Amino acid sequence: MSRIGNKPVELPEKVSINVTGEGHVVVEGPKGKLEWDLPSGIAVEPGDGVVSVKRTEENRKTRALHGTARSLIANMAQGVHEGFVKELEIQGVGFRAAVKGKALDLSLGFSHPILHPIPEGITVTVSENTNIRVEGTDKQVVGQFASDVRSYYPPEPYKGKGVRYKDEYVRRKAGKSVQ
Repeated sequence: MSRIGNKPVELPEKVSINVTGEGHVVVEGPKGKLEWDLPSGIAVEPGDGVVSVKRTEENRKTRALHGTARSLIANMAQGVHEGFVKELEIQGVGFRAAVKGKALDLSLGFSHPILHPIPEGITVTVSENTNIRVEGTDKQVVGQFASDVRSYYPPEPYKGKGVRYKDEYVRRKAGKSVQ
């Protein structure tokens, strides 16, 4: 029994869902359009302002994907209605970021600047050279982009330098002590 999979997905106003016979789900809203193919054994039943996700088979794989499919459809509905945001901040002397065309230019203390390409469907804005805001409709793409940028220089525990999420707490360590 999937507790999450059995909960209906409530669609916000101005969000519509269309499911084809082959299991292709299209969610449209004011911020855009997202598409996804359902796994086999999962069916979607649209209703008035709600969507139900049901299993058509009772094997282990289908039961495992039931809650996942429901969560992905709920994230698609939220993404086309409100969108998703991840905020990063850069700490360190001389560390900065800038958007140059279709790439994010990062200067993180290496001998060369890092040009990270910005994927389609998301917008990146940089304020004060150290605050990066990633916005988009697809939760997975927004989170993956933010994670990739953070992975270039994760925050280190001694001085706290690096790229971190806005609300991330970095536990600091004491350095070497002279006796």
